[in-house]
Amino acid sequence: MVEELAPETVRRRIDRDDEFDLLDIRDDEDYAEGHLPGAERVSIEELEETVVDRDWADDVVVYCYIGQTSVQAARLIEEYGDAERVASMDGGYDAWEPLESSTAD
Repeated sequence: MVEELAPETVRRRIDRDDEFDLLDIRDDEDYAEGHLPGAERVSIEELEETVVDRDWADDVVVYCYIGQTSVQAARLIEEYGDAERVASMDGGYDAWEPLESSTAD
C-alpha cells in the first residue's frame, strides 16, 4: 500500500528544504499553470520508461491532479526504482491549491 502524505506535510517538508524528489505527474499544460515549488514534471509514460534507470533520492513524493495517477506512479517507483521511501500527496494538486492560497495571505 502506498503511503499518502497530507498536503500540509509536503508544505512543511518543502519549507524545511528537506531533500527529496518531488514529481508532478500531470500534463505539461497543468504544470505550466501551477505546481509545487521544486517539482519536476514527468509523465506517467516517461516514468514507466525511465523508472529503473533514474537516480532516485532516498525519499520521493509524487502528486497528480487529484491523487489517483500519483498512487500508480508511486507503486511503479516502489516496485522498480531504488528509492527507500515513496509517497503520494493525498488529494493531489487539487488539495494543494487552497493550502497555497491561504499561505499567500
